[in-house]
Amino acid sequence: MRHSPPSRRARSARRTAAWSVSLIVAAGAAACGPEDNDAKPGGSDAAPHKGGTLTVLNSDPQQDFDPARLYTSGGGNVPSLVFRTLTTRNRENGAEGAKVVPDLATDTGRPNKDATVWTYTLKEGLKYEDGSAITSADIKYGIERSFAAELSGGAPYLRDWLIGGADYQGPYKDKGKGLDSIETPDERTIVFHLDKPEGEFPYLATQTQFAPVPRAKDTGTEYEEHPVSSGPYKVAENQNDGERLVLERNTYWSAATDAERKAYPDRIDVRSGIDPSVINQRLSASQGADAAAVTTDTNLGPAELAKVTGDKELASRVGTGHFGYTNYIAFNPKVKPFDDPKVRQAIAYAVDRTSVINAAGGSALAEPATTYLPNQKSFGYTPYDHFPAGASGDPAKAKELLKQAGYENGLTVTLTHSNAQDFETGPEIATALQDALKKAGITVKLQGLEDNDYSDTVHDAKTEPGFFLAHWGADWPSGGPFLAPIFDGRQIVEDGANFNTGFLNDKSVNDEIDAINKLTDLDEAAKRWGALDKKIGERALTVPLFHPVYKRLYGKDIRNVVISDWTGVLDISQVAVE
Repeated sequence: MRHSPPSRRARSARRTAAWSVSLIVAAGAAACGPEDNDAKPGGSDAAPHKGGTLTVLNSDPQQDFDPARLYTSGGGNVPSLVFRTLTTRNRENGAEGAKVVPDLATDTGRPNKDATVWTYTLKEGLKYEDGSAITSADIKYGIERSFAAELSGGAPYLRDWLIGGADYQGPYKDKGKGLDSIETPDERTIVFHLDKPEGEFPYLATQTQFAPVPRAKDTGTEYEEHPVSSGPYKVAENQNDGERLVLERNTYWSAATDAERKAYPDRIDVRSGIDPSVINQRLSASQGADAAAVTTDTNLGPAELAKVTGDKELASRVGTGHFGYTNYIAFNPKVKPFDDPKVRQAIAYAVDRTSVINAAGGSALAEPATTYLPNQKSFGYTPYDHFPAGASGDPAKAKELLKQAGYENGLTVTLTHSNAQDFETGPEIATALQDALKKAGITVKLQGLEDNDYSDTVHDAKTEPGFFLAHWGADWPSGGPFLAPIFDGRQIVEDGANFNTGFLNDKSVNDEIDAINKLTDLDEAAKRWGALDKKIGERALTVPLFHPVYKRLYGKDIRNVVISDWTGVLDISQVAVE
């Protein structure tokens, strides 16, 4: 299994809070804010109803609005309003929202005995925005065009999982040639043949590459300007490559075939490229059209949260979300002194997670982590703390381990971080770690790199430093896309982007990953992922630091707020406006 870096949505979600957090952290203050409140979502008991215009205020433009080029989570929930897929996420609050459910298909898929063949049947009565029928051939074609180089940018799994996918160049270059590993025996049946067992194929089938595209309407790279809708809304306007996206009702969409999307508003106006501070100011004021506005990519920072805490009305308009995401220290054991497990363990004991949490914006925006997997059931979360250091670190234990490793008088190391003000890998976190490790006799020199240089350096096997800040997010809520890319030895990439930062290549780990991938019982698979996380954690190849928490304002006329653990953001397919 190959995995891309954390989604653009996840990265930007953390970046957008930086503008205010840096001010607070510089003063040494921790954030405060409402974790839970008794206020009704939207501040009203009124039942949601159809009608009105929903405004979406975002900082990142909804670029490349083509199902071949998007991740399901790209742009919050906007793509899922236009593109339906074989399966989708359950549109419920919290943990229930981390489940996969049918969408265009009648079920989540029927595997053969070893999960190498998956069969789906489409629901009856599915139609595009022009009233024409959606067929299995359209889904096959939509997937095939995602292999074209000019439509790159989407999830890479299909290239790895489908038989023949690694060499396929898409229908344009191969003159209409399709993938033999996708069969469509009739208009409602589609069959996928995989080159290895994949019990999590139902999760993959939520990706936008599984959206149907009618071959006759495909305009290549220009398709994003007016993609043919299979969802409740169609594109009415797409200005400046997603800077403004206006969606209107698809009258041929039928709620009878779609149990997940409520589609209450008549119109959705997505406005992007707005400064995060302006977004939060507009949502706070909630005047005019902004009263019926939400954001899917802009977090509240500590300054806003402090204001919200003292204002009951504002507090009733804050949505709290959790997304599968871990921020951690990464070690390269090929670089001394990190080849010695005792040195890595010493650093794990020396970490002061309280200071790290404060540097990340406070307890309202970050939760301490001692496990690599996020603390959610769907990932298989299994509590463990192999190097218990308490909330503030254990410098005495760290010194003891350093002495055993031959560093009785301490040692000096270099911590590589990004200069970006994003609190995932930035200077605030690095400085907090520097201060904590000093108490254990470890002198930390900080090496800050510009964001692009940082990414290129830490993801290249030839230049990867020994000690650096890292983060990872999942494309779906499971332990698979978390553990496999980071710890499967067969995914070590010597030339190209490498994410197995600890260069772990343990046959027992690799074999267990293969065994779990064969499971189609996702609950059983989750338990196995959790057990594997605990086993790998003993190696001290990473030091988990924290999981982010998303706090986002919405307008005073917003109703029916749903925030799942799949995305961590308000689900605009459920929202109604007053």
